[in-house]
Amino acid sequence: MNEKIDAIKKWLGEGSINIFGLPMSGKDTQGMRLAEALDGKFLSSGLIIRAMEAEMDTPSITANGQLIPTNLFYEWVLPYFEKRELWGVPLVLSSIGRWIGEETQVMSVAEGANHPIKAVVFLELSSEEAKKRWLEAKNLKDRGERPDDEDIEVFKKRIDEFKTKTVPVLKKYDEMGLLIWINGGQSRDEVFEEIINKLYKYSKHPAD
Repeated sequence: MNEKIDAIKKWLGEGSINIFGLPMSGKDTQGMRLAEALDGKFLSSGLIIRAMEAEMDTPSITANGQLIPTNLFYEWVLPYFEKRELWGVPLVLSSIGRWIGEETQVMSVAEGANHPIKAVVFLELSSEEAKKRWLEAKNLKDRGERPDDEDIEVFKKRIDEFKTKTVPVLKKYDEMGLLIWINGGQSRDEVFEEIINKLYKYSKHPAD
């Protein structure tokens, strides 16, 4: 696997890989692991938004399961691409740009910051499996205190938001030849191995 990771590093350069999936699909888990393997930095829209809400000491905008409005996404998340600590390294992104139309601005800002989006990974997971994982996480209490994780109806709203607002974004990336499908229902190690294998294969024949 190390040879494949080295090949992916060479192809990626200082570029970005954006990871999407339903809640509980493992975006942050796989994103952080991939960033470490590629000697890159991890950037999560969810983590950024929750940090901004805590800093401003305001009620959570996303506590009801809805996505953050586009204007706040542009204001809060996109400036991170320009941060000095991200210079000169590849980025692994977790769901940066979830509304249709945001992908255009994300690609533009990433390109301008010398972190062009070079691939988009989709961790495919059924709604039923996502709900099952949510229930298991609730029982284990291993997700921390997240307002959008407290109630099953809110969690279902997050799934609906993904299907209605983010799936069209994935279709756009697919049309650009950037989308890589991954079976998110596997074990964490199996998912990571598939990500590496498919990124390696994609790096040999990337989108024009």
